Amino acid sequence: MKGKILITGGAGFIGSHLTDELINQGYEVRILDTLCEQVHGPNAEIPKYLHPEAHFIKGDICDRNKVKKALENIDAVFHFAAKVGVGQSMYELEKYTKINNLGTAILLEEIIKNPIKKLIVASSMSIYGEGLYKNQENKLQTKLHRNLEDLKNEKWELYEEGQALKPIPTPETKTPELSSIYALSKYDQEKLCLITGKAYKIPTVALRFFNVYGTRQALSNPYTGVLAIFASRLLNENPPLIFEDGKQKRDFIHVKDVAKACLATLETSAADGETLNVGSGKSYTINQIAEALQKVLKKNISPKITQKYRVGDIRHCFANIEKMQKCLGFSPQIALEEGLAELANWLKEQTAVDNFEKAGTELSSRGLTV
Repeated sequence: MKGKILITGGAGFIGSHLTDELINQGYEVRILDTLCEQVHGPNAEIPKYLHPEAHFIKGDICDRNKVKKALENIDAVFHFAAKVGVGQSMYELEKYTKINNLGTAILLEEIIKNPIKKLIVASSMSIYGEGLYKNQENKLQTKLHRNLEDLKNEKWELYEEGQALKPIPTPETKTPELSSIYALSKYDQEKLCLITGKAYKIPTVALRFFNVYGTRQALSNPYTGVLAIFASRLLNENPPLIFEDGKQKRDFIHVKDVAKACLATLETSAADGETLNVGSGKSYTINQIAEALQKVLKKNISPKITQKYRVGDIRHCFANIEKMQKCLGFSPQIALEEGLAELANWLKEQTAVDNFEKAGTELSSRGLTV
């Protein structure tokens, strides 16, 4: 056995795939997960997809006794437990701050008492706000924000002197611009871990995940990844609803590639004390993603462009992955077409409750869409 690994939030989408990868590579895995209703449904039991050799502890990351128990004889921790959702975070401030910020602090206090050999925390591309841009003179542009009046007038791009700025891959050196409570909480998570790790000489790495997709993503959670939301709509014979004009660009990486990047982070010291982007290094418009998913699912349902802006959303952000490639010696292997084909086969066996319009009502009733 290579070592004992704790994954907080390990029964979820990314955590369960990482569990498979770790056990296949000879690690022993323990999972601490509360099985929250929004992700796992009401009265949830241990998911059937979870590896049978994983040791499961049901418990909240804010429950100090459960955290202490989960950390017994552990060599390394992947901290994935978090409340996830940009839009929802803008009205459930207390819940996001408690789970993401306080939960991380409790975990770290218990790690200080029971030192481990490595800590890896899941951060998010959302901390960047807008990605990196260049102007007409090829000068880098950062700290960018869109004007509310422009957004009300469906002027979606970022401009300088009347000229649209060009989005380019975003590196880890870009200064964070936090545009949602979720983004703030993820930045707090990574900083809490990196600062504590440095102070107590625990090798720590923050992985900034971009848009992760693949099997096991919660289809009935309207605040999950865009591909899962679109899939839920299509499975219920409803058109995907796309904010703005659908031309905003994102980076999509398959969950199995994410799991391999996590394994590589665990097994090398080259990234210790660092933050790393974990993405594909490629960009796609949301329209392209909707059309590709519609095609593999063989659904003749065109997406609906809402021409609405959701508070906290940014226009373009996709990853520069050179640092990940250098530190981990890893590059993503699964092309979008291959990943979507696998996702489509899995989706054929799934049912989903489409809660997206209900979530949209929650946002619009609070003035969080314009």
